[in-house]
Amino acid sequence: MNAQLLRIGDDLVAMHAVITDDGITLIDAGLTGDRAALQRALSDAGRTVSDIRGVVLTHGDSDHIGVAEWLRGEHGVPVHVHEADAARARGEEKSHAPGGAWRLGAVLRFLAVTLRRGGLRIRAIGEVQTFRDGDVLDLPGAPEIIGLPGHSPGSVAIRVPAVDALFVGDAITTRNVLTGVDAVAIGPFSDAPDQTPASLERLRELPEQLIVPGHGPQFVGTAAQLLDALVI
Repeated sequence: MNAQLLRIGDDLVAMHAVITDDGITLIDAGLTGDRAALQRALSDAGRTVSDIRGVVLTHGDSDHIGVAEWLRGEHGVPVHVHEADAARARGEEKSHAPGGAWRLGAVLRFLAVTLRRGGLRIRAIGEVQTFRDGDVLDLPGAPEIIGLPGHSPGSVAIRVPAVDALFVGDAITTRNVLTGVDAVAIGPFSDAPDQTPASLERLRELPEQLIVPGHGPQFVGTAAQLLDALVI
């Protein structure tokens, strides 16, 4: 299968398009105001929104569902999320409040980006398709679901061997949005952060060479190398 990975956004908030001959799978959906950026990026790659076959969410928090309802409501794109986060993605449940250390400059940067990209105009998803741990979705790139409860009950890793990448959502951050610190660490805003390290051990033997967190730079290396660098 010919496949390429397209990063849309930046190290604060990004979505990723897995582009194949059979269409596109979008991993996470950025912020609500990111639709123009998505359209530009797909156009540069010779594709359009009509090529998107599905959106797959690492979890249901508002900074990951951004353009999902627009894609679903106006373009008929199905949105997939773990059954334990379905209510959160539909706006029926709230995510955990932030806790722990923070630095004013980093918080202001995150808020500025969120405001500029429409992140406060949250559009909950009207209807979702649910999956479970171990499912392989019938979408371009055949994304495989690996449960990572901790950040939220339905947090998952999404394994896409076609692009040699593993998407870990907010279970891991490589740059904390609240402190600005560059380090491999448990993501902030977590429901049960103490649960996350054990969940992450499920990834240790996977061979993919690119680990993609929900926030922060991509990690070039295996999951084992990522976990060995984890600061707890």
